Amino acid sequence: MTASEKTEKKAMSLRFPDPDQYAAIAAAAKAADMSMQDYVLSAAYDRATAVERVFLDAARQASEYTREAFAEIGDDRPDTERLAAAAAAGRRLEELDGADAGHGNAA
Repeated sequence: MTASEKTEKKAMSLRFPDPDQYAAIAAAAKAADMSMQDYVLSAAYDRATAVERVFLDAARQASEYTREAFAEIGDDRPDTERLAAAAAAGRRLEELDGADAGHGNAA
């Protein structure tokens, strides 16, 4: 038997210092008709995905708020003005990068 085969068959070590906690988890796992290992992993996954959902909902709300705020401000500048401003900003960055390169700084 190889080392990887040994680790595949090895069960997760579930140690609970509080006997009441262990009993509660064992009872919940039995009620769910699951092994304790599967129950604990499932609970951890559910918790992680719940946290992820809260984070994604908050990010979505912030995005909507930002989009609404920019819509209120509006953008009446023609595309040519916007493109010219972007090009000017790019030239300024290139000038700064060139100045930094002359001083030995990483750009």
